Amino acid sequence: MLHKNNKFAHGFLIKSCLVTAMIASFSSSVQADVVASIRPIGFIVAAIADGVTPTEVLLPDGASPHDYALKPSDLRKITSADLMVWVGPDMEVFLDRPLNRLSDKNKLALAETDKIKSLLLKDDNDNVHKHEENHEHHSHGDYNMHIWLSPEIALSSAKQIHDRLVTLYPDKKELLDVNLSKFSEQLKQTDKNLVNILSPVKNKGYFVFHDAYGYFEKHYNLKPLGHFTINPEIQPGAQKLHQIRTQLVEQKATCIFAEPQFRPTVIETVAKGTGVKMGVLDPLGSGIALTQDSYVKFLTQLANQYASCLNETQ
Repeated sequence: MLHKNNKFAHGFLIKSCLVTAMIASFSSSVQADVVASIRPIGFIVAAIADGVTPTEVLLPDGASPHDYALKPSDLRKITSADLMVWVGPDMEVFLDRPLNRLSDKNKLALAETDKIKSLLLKDDNDNVHKHEENHEHHSHGDYNMHIWLSPEIALSSAKQIHDRLVTLYPDKKELLDVNLSKFSEQLKQTDKNLVNILSPVKNKGYFVFHDAYGYFEKHYNLKPLGHFTINPEIQPGAQKLHQIRTQLVEQKATCIFAEPQFRPTVIETVAKGTGVKMGVLDPLGSGIALTQDSYVKFLTQLANQYASCLNETQ
């Protein structure tokens, strides 16, 4: 009887160890070693880290980097990652304090690097149409922090991410070098394609509801007339509507662009009676999967979103 009990206990111990090992293995397999703050940064990280280490995005689709609130699970992702890549404290304010706990080798603020600092655009507050007392404007300090919308900065970001990953995974340098080269070539070809897509509409004026697109607009010589900031969930009041519609007509805008979080009825109300077309721009690439070519897919999608509205005849 004692022998049987010992045998049972031994078998139970072996099974317990196997289960524990499986759980540990599963946990490590689902844990991303590199975490990007927002999806577009994740696109760049995924291209460089492909085949080297998993990439995960912190913010879910639909969340704004302007006002996101971290959950306990987010904090666990951050603290357990080999590398946390973000734009910087002037964009993801909510990450500033949590990332203070990480060592410098485990975090990379792209906009804080010397090479990218030299490419930053000043925030053009003169181009902001402030038509009401309750106008809300997301401040990112003195510079435009929507750096992922610049193909030039994206390439520089890829190089910064590459260099950091080589430091973390020196045995993977050859693959990381190949990935960076692929990304550079993809971006170069995509840039040529986007010039062809956007050249026919570069002289057509438009308004947006978010002053995020300065890098993209400058790179492709587009013609923004300004932006209005309204609550995406609430129909503007009569005075606000009149002010926006007046600007659309006086400036002879071809199109007015919202973003995915805007309710269609809000945009329809704004554009009603003006003859101005309605379009949607997605500056975060919601729904695009993290793959080696996701960043160029993102840029192409954005260019097509511009062109599809600006190309339409009145």
